[in-house]
Amino acid sequence: MSKASKWIIAGILLLSIFHDMPTTYANVDSVVVDTTSLHIRSGPGLTYDVTGSLKKGAQVEVLSTSGDWLEIRNGNSSGWIASWLTTSRDRSASSTTTVVSRVNQLNIRSGPATGSAVLGRMSAGDEALMTQQDGEWAAVTYNGITGWVHMDYITQLAKQTNPSPKSVEPTTSAELFTVSVDALNVRNKADLSSKRIGLISQGESYPVKRIDGNWVQIVVDKNKLGWVYSFHGKLSSKETKTSDTKKARVVTILSNGTNIRTEATTSSAISTRADAGQKFTIVKEDGDWYEIALTSGESAFVAKWVVSTEDESVATNSVKKEQKKHVSGTLKGLTIVVDAGHGGNDRGTTGTRGTDEKDFTLLTAELLADKLRAAGANVVNTRETDTYVSLRKRVAISHQANADAFISVHYDANPDSRVSGFTTYYTHSHQRGLASAVNDGLASSVNLRNRGSQPGDYLVLRENRQNAILIELGFLSNSAEERTVTSEMFREQATHGIYKGLLDYFDSAAR
Repeated sequence: MSKASKWIIAGILLLSIFHDMPTTYANVDSVVVDTTSLHIRSGPGLTYDVTGSLKKGAQVEVLSTSGDWLEIRNGNSSGWIASWLTTSRDRSASSTTTVVSRVNQLNIRSGPATGSAVLGRMSAGDEALMTQQDGEWAAVTYNGITGWVHMDYITQLAKQTNPSPKSVEPTTSAELFTVSVDALNVRNKADLSSKRIGLISQGESYPVKRIDGNWVQIVVDKNKLGWVYSFHGKLSSKETKTSDTKKARVVTILSNGTNIRTEATTSSAISTRADAGQKFTIVKEDGDWYEIALTSGESAFVAKWVVSTEDESVATNSVKKEQKKHVSGTLKGLTIVVDAGHGGNDRGTTGTRGTDEKDFTLLTAELLADKLRAAGANVVNTRETDTYVSLRKRVAISHQANADAFISVHYDANPDSRVSGFTTYYTHSHQRGLASAVNDGLASSVNLRNRGSQPGDYLVLRENRQNAILIELGFLSNSAEERTVTSEMFREQATHGIYKGLLDYFDSAAR
């Protein structure tokens, strides 16, 4: 073969190789690994097999999300990674963004950690400028204070695209402004830096005087005028405002990059993606999905396990209002959140005899909740059926309920099938006393090895502002212990022990 022929064949081979290479699209969501080493798993959960790993700083394309997990492209295949160990490429940009607090008493800290000093606090509806992001924390400037807030409790506002400086008179479809957030600042001018002249609350409606870009001037009280940001409410005409306005149900997205789909199934096409804090009106329920109204006027579907509803907020707020002073010897006046670990597509660990952890955490949580209610406690369950509830939603439920105690129920596993016993975990120092008391209560009721109360790095404890613990009620990986802990008798004894521990803890705290 001649030299020229060899060059021609080599060129053809190179062209065929480049032709078969996957196309890279510019307009795709991507994240950056924010930890030293991040496992890639075969499915969206810690129980799935590890198929690879990524190093800190690696940027990967996001294909879809499932709760707290991201499906990513890994070479020519795909895999799943934990979202809380990544940061968005786009959100790490240095440009400033306006954010709004979703909760009251949001701590502004000196550093991006829950252990950092509190410099100030934001109320629900307060706005600030976000200048940068470090993992799950955002650097903000608020009323002259520069510090850090957690991304779970703020919403990033859409950037204004050259709003017209000229005031526009409202049409007949914009005569009333109804507040959608818990509390909203009224300002002297249509500017975040202008003086605050009042505070209005969710559900209240005010006449619209005029509209200036994304700002609305409202009549607050007879001759008193003020400006509010249109993002935090709804514009309507007086004719169309009825009592149904207050009854409209709304969902709030809990995680950035949540998939909004064309049909009520995880296999359907993605219509759009939404970020934490975005709200949508519910059109109707469809099994484990909500059909929601998009801003485009079209409808789409979002899974119930990735959102919270206004109904949940109302329910938990009513719990707080009904709280009474704790009565010694009972749990009256206390709100306790009972968290049944795992659920839905997250089976948890599977025992040597095929026991799925998610089934027995639910049975145990139900029995525990009954005992606590009988003792007078207001009990909030994070799940009551076999459904997936994201870790951050579980924490959000704890915060919304202003829980006196958050009890997460689990069963354990270990590669060494000889390991046995129950363990009570805490993360923050203020959770140690509750963990110790409940562990002692369990030790007096169940006949298992006592592994004690220990510090553990679990998201539902680490990110929880309330007094929270996580209990591992024996090892399903130990066949003998699996037979014991899956019995009805053990659940009765274990829940009684937890109840005794809670009673002792709160009686001791009241003395």
